[in-house]
Amino acid sequence: MIIDRDGNITIITQEKASIKTLVHNIEQGYNKHKNYHIVVNITSIDNVTLMDIVEFLRLSNNHRADKKSFVIVTANANLDEMPDELVVVPTMKEAYDIIEMEDIERDLGF
Repeated sequence: MIIDRDGNITIITQEKASIKTLVHNIEQGYNKHKNYHIVVNITSIDNVTLMDIVEFLRLSNNHRADKKSFVIVTANANLDEMPDELVVVPTMKEAYDIIEMEDIERDLGF
């Protein structure tokens, strides 16, 4: 996995590992990223299933409970079947837009 920082955002890009291994690796190093918004870029995976995305649920819920955004980026999944508890978008631009929108909502007390 490749980890980059862009201001207050940590971008984690999947290289070769399976989704399950990626989630495990993120959880292991979570303390380094817990104070940043997290974007998980899995666009390199050709076929992303609902079960793959659900692997991120616990991690996302914990991160969002701490008032930080958690966004998954993939264009290779059926976005209509994604659970409402997870934020899944097809592009990095949309991930940044979601984080900006959620920051505004948090500032307004939502």
